[in-house]
Amino acid sequence: MTGALGRYLEDGLGQSKAPIEGSDGLALSPESMLTRARAIARDLSPVVRGEPVLATTANAPLDLAAMLGIWLAGGVVVPLDAGAAAATAQRLQQATGARFRVAHDGVASLSTARPPQRELLREAALVVFTSGSTGQPKGVVIGHDRMAGKLDVLGRLVRLSAADRVVVPLRLTFIFGIWVSLLAVRSGSRLALMPKFTPETIANALAGGATVLAAVPTMLRTMLTAGPPAAPLLRAILTGGETLGVALGTSLRAALPQAGLTDLYGLTETGSCDFCLLPHEHDAGAGSIGRPTEQVAFRLIGADEQPAPDGASAELCIKTPFGMLGYLDDPALAAGDGYFRTGDLGRVRADGRLEIVGRIKEIISRGGNKIAPAEIDALLCAHPLVAAALCAGVPDARLGEAIHAVVVAKPNAELTADALRHWAAERIERYKVPDAIHFRDALPTGSTGKVRRAGVAELVLGLSRSRD
Repeated sequence: MTGALGRYLEDGLGQSKAPIEGSDGLALSPESMLTRARAIARDLSPVVRGEPVLATTANAPLDLAAMLGIWLAGGVVVPLDAGAAAATAQRLQQATGARFRVAHDGVASLSTARPPQRELLREAALVVFTSGSTGQPKGVVIGHDRMAGKLDVLGRLVRLSAADRVVVPLRLTFIFGIWVSLLAVRSGSRLALMPKFTPETIANALAGGATVLAAVPTMLRTMLTAGPPAAPLLRAILTGGETLGVALGTSLRAALPQAGLTDLYGLTETGSCDFCLLPHEHDAGAGSIGRPTEQVAFRLIGADEQPAPDGASAELCIKTPFGMLGYLDDPALAAGDGYFRTGDLGRVRADGRLEIVGRIKEIISRGGNKIAPAEIDALLCAHPLVAAALCAGVPDARLGEAIHAVVVAKPNAELTADALRHWAAERIERYKVPDAIHFRDALPTGSTGKVRRAGVAELVLGLSRSRD
């Protein structure tokens, strides 16, 4: 009854000698993890095959034991962040019909009513809720066999080993955090999970002998604000989840030249990591997401539903054998010809690598001009005194939408909004220059640590209300 991911993790723990660590000092041996997982499976004996079970995750070793326990019982893991609001937990429970929830203190009963039988969940390992491009939470159903197949591909790509200590500050509600953790255990690596990202916790982990760090670009950018961290054994940085950008990529390579930088692009729906820019490609491929990973095909489709001309930007569509089984209780959303529409605008460069130029739903319409905010992000980040920038369109009575930018200046930088706008005006079309720039200590982010473009508009609208 145990699916492929359950066997994958169980075999990894059975062969590994490396503990799974938490930043609170708790470390569990593989044997302890297996014992805990099997106890959870016994407590979940009423679970039927394909039944969703909520798994409270706090980025701690016991989270992986909970996942394995659910898989051993034949259930489907529905990750729920331990810090989630009660309303969020209730929404997930109602959406899935889960009657059990697994937390660090054991198995709790949520309902006596058995959830509806769903054929889609019979071969499922996970239901990961993601807002996607619509802003409405959707349950992405990930299959055991497909995810295990993708992990085999990633194992060949990133080459973790028993000699590695892999540091993961990524949430285990996030596909990036899940696959890195599973792959680390299966590879016999020493896995260190961090419940909360801070520059100090990362610096301590790197100084303490980390060899591999998996983090989204926002985390890496924040890490560098205090200067290059001591990382004597760091050999690899895995990043993804949002655009890396040329400026940050260059800064990382300069600060940590011994650590190969691997930039990965993918969606939860497509099984993650569909494109990759490898460490040796950054000189030539900076600003791109590289080329497709194993067995991934893609095409660019314009608004007329026709293939885009050479060099033109259009919607990126991905075909992969490792993609989701579908969306929970909404099969219409997954309809198509085998190519998943990402909502991202891509362009194939002359060197054959793909670059992401924005998202269709994020395109700013300012005075009739269509503007990709990612282009402005990249320009502002090229300023020598700017550490990070994020732009978005905000409703404007005159222009339709005005361009607002949240900018994080480098430490001790003396930079004004007028000076930055003047600098930008010398390098980009006038209609693309931000109408307003807001300096902040950090970019707005969501629960997974990724930057959140909608947060720019929310900030501006909040400022407007406070003035009224």
